[in-house]
Amino acid sequence: MLLRFSRIAFRSAVSSPEPSFLLFKPLALSIRLFFAGVLTTGFAASAYAQAQTETTQEVSDGTKKLPAVTVNAKSDSDLPPPYAGGQVARGGRVGLLGNKSVMDTPFSVSDTTSQRMEDLQAVTLAEVLNRDPSTRFTGQIGGVTDSFFIRGFPVNEGNLSEVAFDGVYGVSPNYHLFTEYLERVEVLKGPAALLYGMSPNSGVGGVVNVVPKRALNKDLTRVTMDYASDSQFGESIDLSRRFGSDRQFGIRFNGLHRQGGTPLDNQKSRAEVGALSLDYQGERFRASLDVIEQYQWIDAPTRPFLVASGIQVPSAADGRRNVTQSWGWWKSNDISTLLHAEYDISDNVTVFADAGGTKSDVSRLSDQTPTILNAAGDTSATPQNWKFQINRSTADTGVRAQFNTGAVKHAVVFQANVYQDRIASASNSGTTVLSNIYSPVASPQQYISAPARVPKVSSSTLSGVALADTLSMLNERLQLTVGVRQQHVQSDNFSATTAARTSSYNESAATPLVGLVVRPWQNVSLYANYIEGLSKGDIAPAAATNAGQVFAPYKTKQQEVGVKLDMRGVLATLAAFRITKPSGQLYGTVYSVDSEQRNQGLELNVSGEPLKGVRLLGGVTLLDATLTKTNSAATLGNRPVGVPTWMANVGTEWDLPWVPSVTLTGGINYTGREYINQANSQSVPSWTTVDLGARYKTTLYGKSTTVRAGLLNVFDRKYWSGVTSYGTISLGAPRTVFLSASMDF
Repeated sequence: MLLRFSRIAFRSAVSSPEPSFLLFKPLALSIRLFFAGVLTTGFAASAYAQAQTETTQEVSDGTKKLPAVTVNAKSDSDLPPPYAGGQVARGGRVGLLGNKSVMDTPFSVSDTTSQRMEDLQAVTLAEVLNRDPSTRFTGQIGGVTDSFFIRGFPVNEGNLSEVAFDGVYGVSPNYHLFTEYLERVEVLKGPAALLYGMSPNSGVGGVVNVVPKRALNKDLTRVTMDYASDSQFGESIDLSRRFGSDRQFGIRFNGLHRQGGTPLDNQKSRAEVGALSLDYQGERFRASLDVIEQYQWIDAPTRPFLVASGIQVPSAADGRRNVTQSWGWWKSNDISTLLHAEYDISDNVTVFADAGGTKSDVSRLSDQTPTILNAAGDTSATPQNWKFQINRSTADTGVRAQFNTGAVKHAVVFQANVYQDRIASASNSGTTVLSNIYSPVASPQQYISAPARVPKVSSSTLSGVALADTLSMLNERLQLTVGVRQQHVQSDNFSATTAARTSSYNESAATPLVGLVVRPWQNVSLYANYIEGLSKGDIAPAAATNAGQVFAPYKTKQQEVGVKLDMRGVLATLAAFRITKPSGQLYGTVYSVDSEQRNQGLELNVSGEPLKGVRLLGGVTLLDATLTKTNSAATLGNRPVGVPTWMANVGTEWDLPWVPSVTLTGGINYTGREYINQANSQSVPSWTTVDLGARYKTTLYGKSTTVRAGLLNVFDRKYWSGVTSYGTISLGAPRTVFLSASMDF
């Protein structure tokens, strides 16, 4: 429905000043249902307060800052404003603690704005996060999923999305997130089990939270056309309206259609997205409803490579080369929904609740992960016809309260939540195909039948309760946050042929948090934290003498200290951290939890506008990562798979003083060598890429217009990238041209 509406809305915006209301019936029905629910709560009788605050919300063109519709400073919908230069925000979501200023957050965080995403011409989440010096994209350009390493630990690998949507897991589209409907991309670095609950796939390196676009205070109708080499064309629309006697009702709709050839050989892709956000902002009651539907179709989707043992990794091929057969394809359809509501019982007590979920249907017929066989780059792969059905749901409720005990202020939050997922999958295999990474070989098309049935193969339930208190003293110059979450993990695996349960897991664990912020001066913040992450424990395999033994959830522990500086338009964070993550392995014939990876390092992140018209965004990360406990003397003390020693990003923007409406942009991205096996006998070398761009803002026919141009990988560097935790590698993106033009009507 939303995809159909996106096409209708785009045609109406560009061709008809008065769109036919018959075409808007699907949207109108959704609006009526949402607002009817709001009104029947009885809370909507509360008068809307036009509270004027210092908070501002930036329209995405980056040229104006408008007063936000802010009715309650405690509301999760009140986004912190952009920092100097507009590329990052002054704060963001800190899980159940709600929105906090960067300077009052006892963690290293980054909060990318929609303006930055637009100026990057970022297509999906991958292009946004790859500019963070602590984060690296480990998927493939032209591939089927966005996966990452944060602080050297994998996040979002597999078929369960670990990206939080407006603060909760289980809602974001499962494989790719398009930037058209994103207002912010927030990264909290390090484990965060207390703040967000256990991650669905046990990721502990950090949490990526995306904030959807919501209605602005000023009406907006923006149409954007874009192009990417070799022949990828797209068009999108962004509609924002507020209405009602006090403009308390809001609608934001983002629609996208993009298709055509990509820079990769034989590859074409198509994407259609419809994202609808409804909200109500009352004096005491606030609610929002987000619905996203997105469809993707990729011909000849890329897959990561395995490397045969005992050989050196061959030099990277041209990034345009694609060994996937031209007759391969991948299709996905995601429908995501999230309902949020909060009510102020009094000036100091707020109750809140969320409910939502995602349904993902995926089918693909393509090469399964190819294996590089030798130094000449020959590959072997088996095409398979797969079907996946993934259902996820989430619900939570809680209360926030503020009160004083003498000179100490308290901000207490209690939350109870439950997350569930179900994966069904099946596949049929074809016959082996041989190719080469330098000169791909076309093989005859194979007609592999689709699976006749798609049985459930796994399900899990993550539930818990959490309590946290932030105590502040001395005019909030001293802030101490303490809390604990009791997490329960239940999961089952099933036989695809008999549907019988093959293994079952049912365990609980408590994860604490202690965070301290000291602000000796207004523009300086010293912080420290101890926090834990949680991963599902193992079940001893059949080969072990203790086969079937169920181990408690693994606790990843982080200690971190840092300093933050906000001065003269520059925001800088320097952090030192240590993260230890346990795991299980066979020791002789006994399976035990006696393995450990330790990542420790330094991070420096800098952003802002040190000089008028000159903006900086980037930083550097030094990682000392070690396998501190293993079941083999040959791997003890080695570097973990996929973890480089150095990562660095530098991004700059310069508003030309003699041509005020022209901005030049540039970026340098560096990643150090990464091993692809625990023996450290195979690795991919370090790589550096350079990006350039420009944008021009003007007025055409009285309409605000922005034209952007970008060149990715300017020198067409050939490199391996995307080393995953299970040792696969991917080719880096080739030189790619991006163009776009947007106009506000």
